[in-house]
Amino acid sequence: MTATAGRTGLLGARLVAVCAAWGVFWGSWSALLPAIREQIHASPADLGFALAAVPIGAIPAMALTGRLIRGRERLALAFCTALFALTTAGIGLVGSPVQLGLALLVLGATSGALDIALNVATGRAERETGRRLFQPVHAAFPIAVIVAAPATGLARQLGLAPVQVLLAIAVIVLAAAAFALGLPVGRGVGEVEPHARSAWRRALVLGALAACALVIENSVEQWSVLLLEDFRSAPVLLASAAPAAYMLALTAGRLVVQALPPVPMRLLSLVAALGGGGGIVLAGLAPYAWLSLVGFALTGLALGPLVPAMLSKAAVGDDRGTLVSAVSTVSYTGFVVSPLLVAGLSATFTLPVALALLGLLVVPLLISSL
Repeated sequence: MTATAGRTGLLGARLVAVCAAWGVFWGSWSALLPAIREQIHASPADLGFALAAVPIGAIPAMALTGRLIRGRERLALAFCTALFALTTAGIGLVGSPVQLGLALLVLGATSGALDIALNVATGRAERETGRRLFQPVHAAFPIAVIVAAPATGLARQLGLAPVQVLLAIAVIVLAAAAFALGLPVGRGVGEVEPHARSAWRRALVLGALAACALVIENSVEQWSVLLLEDFRSAPVLLASAAPAAYMLALTAGRLVVQALPPVPMRLLSLVAALGGGGGIVLAGLAPYAWLSLVGFALTGLALGPLVPAMLSKAAVGDDRGTLVSAVSTVSYTGFVVSPLLVAGLSATFTLPVALALLGLLVVPLLISSL
């Protein structure tokens, strides 16, 4: 029993390491953007167009990866992680906005492939061990983001160039890729799932519900600091704490759910709808900065466990990884839609009202919980 638990723990540690290394890059990326912009002499518009290449590269790569990795989860995860490491290192060498756009197109593709490979491998590990792994694996990403962002800021303050920081991150990601080679998963392709059409419908529904949550998550990451600085007169230090407050609460929510006995999906959806919807409305409309911070934290706490739980649900009986891939890909559209949605609502109303209106996105979650 002890040896089996030890093997399961090591398996989980390998998956956590990959997700954490992935988060290290994305946490560092936001802190590196000013230096990258200066390096390539880009205008804000140039930078915006270049950043749009990430989702453009990610979505087709996610769909393709889901088809190619069936039964090869261990090698696929290590390979996708190694490719991601190489693309992160390459970004430090760009010298123009066009080069950055092309580099981010490739980065988006490798990041999307890594996303699918990680989720499919975690789903396989859950089925083979009978242990719940999605919550702790997905908790590693926000923790890494919280640590990596200020660490990168410190590295820049010490005089390190973007290429040096990105090379260090690439080494970390490559180490995680090597660690992933020890995963005891990927033992051939299973039979086609029975009732495949209804299973696909279920995956699309789960993916759409997860996308609603991810629209809100991405909006907090991108707009929360601006809300507090421009509309709540918060000092820079307090305003910059908003994404961290959200991420910390999101991580706490995932770890709490992991520590509890299995929580029914309907209950998780209800908590996400009430807590997440109420939290983002509070964050947007609260008259004080500290109260908005409470709203962001409540949003993260309530929404955090939802997407990992949906992926875990999709993984049940999904021996080919098809449904997990579908849920992951469909849910990613939330990250694509979010900037455009908030920008459009802000142009029509104001940013505080726009964020509060995102609370309507929890209505489908509330319906699904009934």
